[in-house]
Parts: sequence; structure tokens; C-alpha cells
Amino acid sequence: MKIIAHRGNINGPNPKMENKPEYVLNSISLGFDAEVDVWFVKDSWFLGHDTPDYKIDVGFLKNKKLWCHAKNLDALVKMKELNIHCFWHQKDDYTLTSMGYVWVYPGKKLSRNSICVMPELESLDKQNIEFDCFGICTDRASLFKELLN
Repeated sequence: MKIIAHRGNINGPNPKMENKPEYVLNSISLGFDAEVDVWFVKDSWFLGHDTPDYKIDVGFLKNKKLWCHAKNLDALVKMKELNIHCFWHQKDDYTLTSMGYVWVYPGKKLSRNSICVMPELESLDKQNIEFDCFGICTDRASLFKELLN
């Protein structure tokens, strides 16, 4: 099962580090994929949840282990043109990524080709953890790696 580190988090939320390029690359170096929040502003690329905080080169986004959450329309259009794996959502129950995966809002029904987002928001029975989906996106990637192995 694919485990995606939400904003690079592997051991819980860390607002001071989330979306920092080195933080995200660290989660990838540990074997996880990573979800990042991407902005395209004035011909420049940035990472950041609520605002474009960390300037990056477009080459950073071409990493096949990234799941790029477009935070503005320009980012979505540009990433799609460049064949970067991306998606857009707000509070939609479901959205499709550019590679055809179903990104699923927390608590909604899963399918084999879907990504379960933030399963830790639901109560988890650690003795009987099972997901019928392609992957999970979580702030607790290390915990889920341990639980699912």
C-alpha cells in the first residue's frame, strides 16, 4: 500500500516544517511518497499551505513520489501542462488526480483506486486495521507503515 506523508509529515503534524522542501525530501528519503501544497505566482513556483512560502524550482515538482495539491488555478494549469502529478480539491468528497487516482475526503467511502486521506481522524482499531484502497495520505506515515506491515 502506498503511504503518502501529508506535507512531509511522518510523525504527526508539524506546522513549522510542513511543505519545506528539505522536510518533504526527508520523508521521501525514508521511503514515503509526499503530498505538497503548490502555488504558481508571477512565473514562480512555491510550496505552502495557506500562502506561497517556499520558492522552488519546477524540477522539484517532477519527482514521481510527489502528489501535488494545486492551491491556485495557475498552479493546476501549469502542472497539468508539464505532466506533473497534481490535483485540486477544497472539501469535495472525491476528486481525481491527473494520474486517475480518486482523492477521498476523510471519512468517505473508499475504492481500490483511491487515496484515503487522514485516516487518523477516524477511530482506528489498531488490532484490525485494514484499508481497501490504493494508498493513504497521513500526518503519521511512520505509524501507518508499522501498522500495515
